[in-house]
Amino acid sequence: MLGFVPPLPQQPGRPPSAGHMIVCGDDALARRLAVELRFVYGERVTLLLPPGRDANSPETPLTQRGRAAALFGRMSAAMNRAGNGGGTTGGSGDTNAGVEAVRIMEAPEPSDDVLEEAGVDRAAALALVYDDDERNIRAALTARRLNPRLRLVIRLYNRKLGQHLEELLDQAAAVAMPGIDPALLDASTTVLSDADTAAPALAATALTGSSKIIQAEGLLLRAAERPPPRPGETADPGLCTLALLSSTTNDPAGAEGSDSSGDEAPQLLPDESAVAAATGRGTVVLEAVSRADPDRPATRMGGRGAPLAQVFSRRLRWSALGVAAAALALVIASLLTTEDTAIHSTYLTLLDLLGMNDPAEGAPAARQIIQLLSGIAGLLLLPLLLAAVLEAFGTLRTASSLRRPPRGLSGHVVLLGLGKIGTRVLVRLRELDIPVVVVEEDPEARGIPLARSMHVPTVIGDVTQEGVLEAAKIRRAHALLALTSIDTTNLEAALYARSVKPDLRVALRLYDDEFATAVYRTLRTAHPGALTRSRSVSHLAAPSFAVAMMGRQILGAVPVERKVMLFAALEVAGHPQLEGHTVEQAFRAGAWRVLAIDATPPADRTPDLAAMPPYNPDGDAVPPPSGLVWDLHPGYVLRATDRVVIAATRRGLAELLRRQRSVVPRQ
Repeated sequence: MLGFVPPLPQQPGRPPSAGHMIVCGDDALARRLAVELRFVYGERVTLLLPPGRDANSPETPLTQRGRAAALFGRMSAAMNRAGNGGGTTGGSGDTNAGVEAVRIMEAPEPSDDVLEEAGVDRAAALALVYDDDERNIRAALTARRLNPRLRLVIRLYNRKLGQHLEELLDQAAAVAMPGIDPALLDASTTVLSDADTAAPALAATALTGSSKIIQAEGLLLRAAERPPPRPGETADPGLCTLALLSSTTNDPAGAEGSDSSGDEAPQLLPDESAVAAATGRGTVVLEAVSRADPDRPATRMGGRGAPLAQVFSRRLRWSALGVAAAALALVIASLLTTEDTAIHSTYLTLLDLLGMNDPAEGAPAARQIIQLLSGIAGLLLLPLLLAAVLEAFGTLRTASSLRRPPRGLSGHVVLLGLGKIGTRVLVRLRELDIPVVVVEEDPEARGIPLARSMHVPTVIGDVTQEGVLEAAKIRRAHALLALTSIDTTNLEAALYARSVKPDLRVALRLYDDEFATAVYRTLRTAHPGALTRSRSVSHLAAPSFAVAMMGRQILGAVPVERKVMLFAALEVAGHPQLEGHTVEQAFRAGAWRVLAIDATPPADRTPDLAAMPPYNPDGDAVPPPSGLVWDLHPGYVLRATDRVVIAATRRGLAELLRRQRSVVPRQ
């Protein structure tokens, strides 16, 4: 239980002041986003929630408002403890000093009247993170009409629809504000998907020695986890060391480090002295930069088309091979006993097999014997051809049905749940050519058509029932990804899978951090030789949504245990911590590090650095070279016209953006 939650006033009579941010949603992402904006960026936030309990957690006795209030209370207490301890980031003091508490409103729908009461006409940004795409679209159109200058961040699962909606809302803003700066127009509407944001991190937890991939201007940044070096070995720092894993990583009773883990927590963006002093700790390093393939689709298990192994059974293929071998033996016998050529002997043997040749009356005895044997072998062709036709028709009939796990499958990943998150993770795993077996209770789930089209083996059934995981070949699996929306179901599946295979690699999708920590400790203690991870989708996605509300571009988020490291593209202009400083001077340990500089002239830069650079694949042999320079000299002085790619902590990036707001006033 979260304990007693004091009631919060609705405050209907006090209109919010200008420049605040509004978050509208109905699940954990809305609450996490409000926490991120309030306690990391120090923004004034109005949170709009539907009345009643969370539909995704009906067993929780608290209402949406109560759960949000409890979360804010825990965060406020944690911030007060950190402040009393004197731990501030970068010497900036309390980032929330003078910022009022989150204003919580309740309404079933974000209608015109509700948005006006929330102060949308005076707000700086609005996040629409309902689980229903249609509700988000309707509210976005209403908000754009009420405030054309409003920065919109919209949660949509449908990617193509999101692209069209973003263009439509940007056009509406351009019509309402003639002569608007193209850079401001590009940041006026951002469409994100929590599933797309979290899927790479969730998929990476299932792989040994896995790496996290971030894309920037057609290039792939690879952040890889490396175990601590053995005695006498020297760790390879790669291009740079991004993080030091917690000191409890190798402790069976230890937990994944988080912001509240103290000195044992993972250290993000350490300096060289911290890396040298960190003995026995694993690292996360920037390992490689390679070009992305724009045309590579997610692969299907079993390859393209319908190979013989899927159309015809093994028994039928062996039978056909036996008949072919008998025919070849008869041809050879005919060559040895007669003076015919090879072509004529083959021709006569085929006629005999098909019963189309005349009787060999008056022919030598050897020829008559070969004809009789050919006739007997020909009798085997009829049932063989009939079996082949029946099996081919059966394969065509079942081509639209779900594929069952093959008998010899091993070393695969068992994926539980094909909702929004599970579907995106399935695509990601198949892009990496990882064999997958899916378990889904609902035969009409969102990802079932995708699993069918990709020929992914699928088991339909309740994972909590006996025999379902066995049907997914859990005994020979490499890892289990439990990604259903119910924490108890994920935990039950993980416990049962561990009872079947104690060394199974397990990754759980859990919302509550305290519950996740307790589960992690227990599973690590019970199975010290197996790897256990717990991940929260809202925890992974909220930083990207928060930075988008600040009008900046996030290239990706990389989880480091229970912390998150952000990769972002920033203009140097307006950032006094960067402008006029060398690359070495601009680095602040534990806050941010400059990784690359965009050398493309400002007029030729693409607004979206995460997108592939435009080129014609028919006219260009290879894509144009990227303008990003990764091999930076420490003495290079950052200029106002530069655009840089940085790795930053949540609070470090918030400090950069807060400083920019103080330099460039919001209009």
